[in-house]
Amino acid sequence: MSSAAPRPPLAPWLTAPLAAALIVLAALAAYAGSFAGQFVFDDSASIADNPSIRQLWPPGAALAPPDGPGVGGRPLLNLSYAVNYALGGTEVGGYHAVNLLIHVLAGLALFGIVRRTLAGRGGPPATEVALAIALLWTLHPLQTASVTYLSQRAESLAGLMYLTTLYAFIRGAATTGARARAGWFAGAALACLCGMATKETMVTAPVIILLYDRTFVAGSFPEAWRRRGRVHLTLAATWLLLGGLVATSRPQLRGMGFGTGVSWWAYALTECEVVLRYLGLAFWPHPLVLDYDLPTFARLGPAAPWLAAALGLLAGTAVLVWRRPVLGFLGCWFFILLAPSSSVVPVSGQAMAENRVYLPLAAVAALATLSLWAWAGRRSWFLLVPAFAVLGGLTAQRNADYRSELGLWATTAAQRPDNPRARYQWARALMQAGRGPEAIAQFEAAVRLNPDFPEAWDGLGFALAGAGRLPEAIAAYGRAIQAKPDYPEAEFNLGNALAQAGRAPEAAAHYERALRLQPDFPAAEENLGSALLSTGDAAGAAGHYRAALRQRPGDADTHYDLALALRALGREAEAQAEFAAAARLGPGPAHP
Repeated sequence: MSSAAPRPPLAPWLTAPLAAALIVLAALAAYAGSFAGQFVFDDSASIADNPSIRQLWPPGAALAPPDGPGVGGRPLLNLSYAVNYALGGTEVGGYHAVNLLIHVLAGLALFGIVRRTLAGRGGPPATEVALAIALLWTLHPLQTASVTYLSQRAESLAGLMYLTTLYAFIRGAATTGARARAGWFAGAALACLCGMATKETMVTAPVIILLYDRTFVAGSFPEAWRRRGRVHLTLAATWLLLGGLVATSRPQLRGMGFGTGVSWWAYALTECEVVLRYLGLAFWPHPLVLDYDLPTFARLGPAAPWLAAALGLLAGTAVLVWRRPVLGFLGCWFFILLAPSSSVVPVSGQAMAENRVYLPLAAVAALATLSLWAWAGRRSWFLLVPAFAVLGGLTAQRNADYRSELGLWATTAAQRPDNPRARYQWARALMQAGRGPEAIAQFEAAVRLNPDFPEAWDGLGFALAGAGRLPEAIAAYGRAIQAKPDYPEAEFNLGNALAQAGRAPEAAAHYERALRLQPDFPAAEENLGSALLSTGDAAGAAGHYRAALRQRPGDADTHYDLALALRALGREAEAQAEFAAAARLGPGPAHP
């Protein structure tokens, strides 16, 4: 009696290199329309207005980013922007290309991690399942918040370092040769160190790798420690770099940490809702919002349903860690990676941000794929391929939103009409587009929603002044200063409005206030000089013009104004020298 020949695999053609090529091609197709996107929101502070990226070599300046939003305490992130700037200045396409490259490499690393984790375990085919998980993760539209939004390179670059650390650890643990094993573990430590220099969320990497060792390699925590305790200690030692960066970069300037105006208890309650919203967006990514401005819970009552659901999921994950370690690992991956931003440490003004689910989304993709495969086997591809197409299409559609800052903020304001920050950013984009009356309406909406929003009052004042409504502009600037007394830009703008209204002595007082708050403010020096000159104080004016020139020596208009002040003082020879300097430096007022 003859036996039937064994059936060949359904997809014998699917090799690891071919799977990697499919990941790359799918990502390129989904993000092909992202290269025309503009700088938006925090991109100005991180890139366009960041002086520390203007010089790549020596790298000292790039590795010492300014404190504040975006790059503060993240030297490797800042260095990556410096590389971009050296290659193409502020040409936005280059930054998008690097962001996409980082994301593609992260997708390939995830593919390698899953494939090596599943290989030889007698379960589903490793290469096929790894490809499915990597494609779901790479193509998911939630990832646009970390890829297309340029200043969130922090998340994707740290994610790449995180995945590289885990991949190198897996290779080291599986390698028998002592030299090769040491090399892989050294690579894991280097990648972990780089991640710590990229974003604070890397803090969880040593914990996750120890849990991976226990779950997939050693079988228990004591055995993992016995075999590779030195490796885990080395990875944990990278916390020293992160601790030093956090201690010296003043994270409170980025709205992070305690003392930012949000209590840890209220923030923790709010994050129960946020985590569940992230899970919902993982399965139904609509609508995607750039700035959620989610209000924090002040009392336990309204938060109780969210708290109960979140605690239930955490308890279930804890049980799975011991009874079903693989599922428990996926739950821990999701919750532990979210913990730095979604626990008790407040991130003021940004309780929810889609970029934070960049790496946690891998656990959801893995759980969905493994569950589908357990039910349908290779027939899962009949569902997975349409899912890839839908997710890639949604990603391409979301990328189109980033092509115009004006359109992006209009969409955000429509999605979250009670978000004053979205109204403010939309108003700024309208001003840049020359649509002043519409900008005024959105600035007014922002301050109605939040009467203590100094930037919105300042923007409203600027728009009103541009429309010739000087009394209203002066009042708006006053409200900005009332809400934020140490606001040099508002003092400067108020001085400009007063000068435009013919109130030079009052304008001079506000310019002086701006300079006390921000001594390196050449425009304030220049305008203070003009205010003093109009009141007859030519000597005082000359002093401030010279101070402005010390900060920006190539400004033709300031040389010209200094010449006028010197002529008023009867110092004609010096005045002629300044007129000549103004003429050499470029077009400006005609020589008198």
